[in-house]
Amino acid sequence: MSTSLPPPRTASDLEHRVEPGGTFRLSDSQEILKVEETKKKFLSYGRQHVSDEDIEAVTRVLRSDWLTQGPAIAQFEDALAEKVGASHVVACATGTAALHLAMLGLRIGPGDKILTTPNTFLADANCGRYVGADVAFADIETDTGNIAPDAVAAALEADIDRKIKAVIPVHFAGQPCDLPRIHELATEHGAVVVDDGCHALGASYSCDGKSILIGNASHSAMTVFSFHPVKHVAMGEGGAIATNDGDLAERVRTLRNHGMTKSDFTYSDQAASPEGDTNPWYYEMQHLGFNYRVTDIQAALGLSQLDRLRWSIEHRNRLADQYRTLIAGSLPSETVKPLSVRPGVVHAYHLFVVLIDFNRLGVSRASVMKQLREAGVGSQVHYIPVHLQPYYRQHAGTAPGDFPNAERYYEQALSLPMYPDLTAKDCGRVVDTLRACLT
Repeated sequence: MSTSLPPPRTASDLEHRVEPGGTFRLSDSQEILKVEETKKKFLSYGRQHVSDEDIEAVTRVLRSDWLTQGPAIAQFEDALAEKVGASHVVACATGTAALHLAMLGLRIGPGDKILTTPNTFLADANCGRYVGADVAFADIETDTGNIAPDAVAAALEADIDRKIKAVIPVHFAGQPCDLPRIHELATEHGAVVVDDGCHALGASYSCDGKSILIGNASHSAMTVFSFHPVKHVAMGEGGAIATNDGDLAERVRTLRNHGMTKSDFTYSDQAASPEGDTNPWYYEMQHLGFNYRVTDIQAALGLSQLDRLRWSIEHRNRLADQYRTLIAGSLPSETVKPLSVRPGVVHAYHLFVVLIDFNRLGVSRASVMKQLREAGVGSQVHYIPVHLQPYYRQHAGTAPGDFPNAERYYEQALSLPMYPDLTAKDCGRVVDTLRACLT
């Protein structure tokens, strides 16, 4: 079934949304809106923001004595801990490494099970498999993309053998999920919460009249972060674990570096010199760890970028407000609508996702994305439900229809450009181009 789209409110509504020299022509057919200006910047769905200050910070490290395992790493960890309100932060190579370290730190392994959302990147499920645990999923809220507490409750209730040892909710697109409720459910079940804050650095939620930052660890054992280029803090690659548990922090810190330690030795006789001092070269590998270290180069970049986090969140929220206003004014809500925002949260807007009823509009998502790209607008789909991946169909026995909300969401989801260098004018161009693609 094809649904016609209403005309723009006025011609002037479109005028402010074009680049200088560009003119939008609205067509009644499937033709994409053409722009007379041929050289127009490409608006990717996400990209890093790098300032002169960032470059200077990295250059200082390059000119220093330390490129890795130096002072910049601890400085970044301390700054991030202060920013999110956690007692401890352990920086590592990637967000995926952070998830793996979290599972190792909790001593989750064969015979155990983790519970996560199907609407996420593969790493949230894979981290369980890395340590030999099985993986279960709980369905989502279609209107937010976040894991549904009721589905978590049902999955935990069905776990009569209490094999689920960790629940890994994701603050999808930058919007905090109902972490207090999920924490309550997990605690009653004897499981711990490791929340994935990779989309949500700088976001917060309300609980008992207080605003709580993601990473504060008030309702989780650990929060993991990612510093991939499209994230709020871009380090090229990088990750971190925030926690209030000092023993847990020390364990993952050791596992980050091959499981090695230079203190608290198992074989103290080998560690000591004839004079009774510790041999300066001595170390012990007490656990099977990994090289998940981050470099001083990355840490310096991250430390510099942390200074702009508040600005980034505020700007992304202004862009989201602009998108919502433009979409409401030019696209029908029954076929095109942004994800809902829960009350009492500060959204980090790593992504701006719209739900589009492509079937009702009589167009395919692939063709819309192709036309958008041809007009200089990038888009993406977040995510293919994890339970539909061949590996998890074989390992977990999942199949289409198992998590209908996640699958319904996936059929309609499209991520529009969202990053710090985007302008309100760019948002107008994106919405106008999308409208033309759906006509």
